[in-house]
Amino acid sequence: MPPVLPVDLLEGPMLVLEGRVVTMDDEFTVLPRGRVYVDKGAIRAVQDAAAPAPAGFEAAKVVATDGTLFPGLIELHNHLSYNVLRLWTVPRKFTNRDQWGRIPDYGKLVTGPMKVLGQTADLLPAVIRYVECKCLLGGVTTSQGIELFSNHGGRRYYRGIVRNVEQTDDPELPEAAAKIADIEATDARRFLARLMRQSCFLLHLSEGTDDAAREHFQALKIEGTEWAITPALSGIHCAALKPADFEVLGARKGAMVWSPLSNLLLYGATADVRSARSHGVRIALGSDWSPTGSKNLLGELKVAWLASVDAGNVFTKRDIAAMATREAARVVGWQKLLGSLEAGKRADILVIEGETGDPYETLLKASETSIRLVVINGMPRFGLGSLMKSLGVTGESVRVGGRGRTLNLKQANTDPVVGAISLSKARKTLTDALHDLPKLARDLERGRAGPMRAAVRGGPPTWFLALDELADTGIDLRPRLPLPGRRRPTGPSLEPTRAAVPFSRIAEPLTLDPLTVVDDDDFLNRIEAQTVLPEFVRSGLRALYS
Repeated sequence: MPPVLPVDLLEGPMLVLEGRVVTMDDEFTVLPRGRVYVDKGAIRAVQDAAAPAPAGFEAAKVVATDGTLFPGLIELHNHLSYNVLRLWTVPRKFTNRDQWGRIPDYGKLVTGPMKVLGQTADLLPAVIRYVECKCLLGGVTTSQGIELFSNHGGRRYYRGIVRNVEQTDDPELPEAAAKIADIEATDARRFLARLMRQSCFLLHLSEGTDDAAREHFQALKIEGTEWAITPALSGIHCAALKPADFEVLGARKGAMVWSPLSNLLLYGATADVRSARSHGVRIALGSDWSPTGSKNLLGELKVAWLASVDAGNVFTKRDIAAMATREAARVVGWQKLLGSLEAGKRADILVIEGETGDPYETLLKASETSIRLVVINGMPRFGLGSLMKSLGVTGESVRVGGRGRTLNLKQANTDPVVGAISLSKARKTLTDALHDLPKLARDLERGRAGPMRAAVRGGPPTWFLALDELADTGIDLRPRLPLPGRRRPTGPSLEPTRAAVPFSRIAEPLTLDPLTVVDDDDFLNRIEAQTVLPEFVRSGLRALYS
């Protein structure tokens, strides 16, 4: 068998990037005029622009970015596959995850369409290409992965350009887990044993605001002072937790992945971040997914800032920036190699327009048109056409907010499932598919497409999206431990209520979600029309985009 190669090969070009450098190191050093020296995927030096070049870089070309350099943004919660769908208009305030998953309109606009897209093999390359580019255009260099399953029974994660926390094939970047076998999810001691074997476990926890949502956390208690919590546990959402719960989580060095917009849209409230911070809980950010969350992590940074201000100025702008860089790297156990711009670390770099003023405010107020360059593992992946050309990189031309950009999707170990499909091709394919959604649904229901059809063909495996949240597959996204003395598991149901009629009868043509906020004429209007969303977000978000 051929050797398993890391997803990100350390073979990038020699680069010297000049601009204001926000290192996000332990001292939060900012170099007003600095240079980052990169070779073969790694940062070799970060220093003042006036300092002599390090050995080997004496003749290297210096490229002025005319911007502010940050570490690449790390997102620790996103259901990427769903990011082809537009923002859902939430009809009323809910108190836990089970409630909104049963709304007919949600099935019509979210779960139904995703089942069709996920089970139509010919659409898989387009979905993956589109949502990964959506990350890049928002400055994200690391996110949760896209899991696939085949008609032969295999499961694996897509090997893409954006770093995937669940599969790196790199011993220096320990892989996070995000799904758990049912037998471990329903037995507290088995769950604890599983946690103790993992460096990071990203699991949905206490999704909602009511007692039922809180019980999902309380069920982690085994007996006495023993809890199924270790430093590996990173609870996603944690919106129902009380101060005493955060005290338990913090004392056991657990972490939280905060998705404020999704929480506020669905429940009108989000996690008690003041209590989380006071008890030392590590906090990272995730935009959740497009149907009920931010379009990308740039948007989630803004909502996190607005929520912090509303809660009594819990965090500084620097704190919020850290949640998407250095703190996120700590949560996933990658702090030795990512999360800051320092010599010896992997070269994941985001360049934002502007070199003056508060650098952290520059990031918080950035829109997608503010992004000048995105580098992953030392390879320029997205940026201004002129800047990419100066770096010797060519690729697909795209427009963001009417401004030209270049997208570099070439990859030495390209995933064969996606291959060389362009963004423009992916966009057209998905636009047509969503328009033809009723017909695609009928084809699946009549056995003309999907896993069952592929199974009878034989031959090499055919791959589909693994949407475990839509069906009971023996793998779950959350622990399902019962409270002590009870048998009923906590947490939302494994499977949404079965539709009364086949999806094809209620399916209607849909519009593909635009890649960016600046190219979505309706996004901020839809945010402002969300009746559950608190006023501080509805009235405050637009200003942070302007």
